[in-house]
Amino acid sequence: MTQAPSAKILITPQCPHCSAVISGLIALLKSGKIGKLEIVNIVEHPEAAQKAGVRSVPWTQIGSLELHGALTGKELEKWVAVAREQQQSDYLTHLLETDRLQKAIEQIKQNPQLLPDLLMLLNDLETPMAVRIGIGAVLEEFEATHLISAAIEPLLSMLTSEHQQVRADAAHYLSLTADREVIPALDPLLHDPAAEVREIAAETIEELKT
Repeated sequence: MTQAPSAKILITPQCPHCSAVISGLIALLKSGKIGKLEIVNIVEHPEAAQKAGVRSVPWTQIGSLELHGALTGKELEKWVAVAREQQQSDYLTHLLETDRLQKAIEQIKQNPQLLPDLLMLLNDLETPMAVRIGIGAVLEEFEATHLISAAIEPLLSMLTSEHQQVRADAAHYLSLTADREVIPALDPLLHDPAAEVREIAAETIEELKT
């Protein structure tokens, strides 16, 4: 059985949302869903905020997951489950939605196997635009590095998507891989029904050749 994660929350006495998050965490502690809870008043212990790089509260850590802002009891329970199962694709989405790109990049550098799961969100047109943009920024960060190789297989699978936007995104991001071996998979897109896809595929093939 997986051990219940520990939790920590940084607060200030003036924080309007801290009490509700504390109550939610205490409920999880009582139910055994978290094993330990630490509550730190950063007015009395500013070094805790400095160490965590925290500028606003409430700031909550569940296992290795760092969460910002007001969180409901259901949201806290969800993140406990993510931390307990060590399935962090939902956490990466959360980081990108909350404009914490560098934190997402750090997570993937530590766990490169997370990148394919993150990329598969591009397949879903319901994925928020902030997340789609964030995924692009992550791939640009890894351009021509060994980490980008983990992106090749999921991107290739998207080239045959029924959605024009997905095919266009995949064709574009493959240009970041610097891998000429993907060119044969891009060739059919030169005859794609969508002009945008044809143009992007041609540009990517040209970049990979040069």
